[in-house]
Amino acid sequence: MTDGRCPFCAIAAGEQPGHVVSSDEVATAFLDMRPVFKGHVLVAPTTHVETLPDLPPPAVGPFFERVQALAAAVERGLEADGTFVAMNNRISQSVPHLHVHVVPRHRKDGLRGFFWPRTKYADSAEAESYAARIRTALEPG
Repeated sequence: MTDGRCPFCAIAAGEQPGHVVSSDEVATAFLDMRPVFKGHVLVAPTTHVETLPDLPPPAVGPFFERVQALAAAVERGLEADGTFVAMNNRISQSVPHLHVHVVPRHRKDGLRGFFWPRTKYADSAEAESYAARIRTALEPG
């Protein structure tokens, strides 16, 4: 249930639009609306947790299993050479809800250090096309 203030809780609950890639009782993954590169996914606990130290120890493994699966799906689905996986706790955490960034990477894509230029999707249909490619890559088989 959302507290009415957390946009990530609202996306997980289906109360706010978002290009959801996957969602279950552990984590909800959706496209970042200000992506570093198109296909940049945020993986957040489905229930509200502010920082990694707040995540209950029994939830750590299952949560990072979802992060691991999303990193592989981003590579497969977007034909990326790799991914950049990162998280902030409090400082630079634009939404106070734990989330892991999974950013598709290509050789010579220009990303250096922690300078995160942002891009935009042309429209909702383009964003959805990226989400669909990642969703398909999550499917077994």
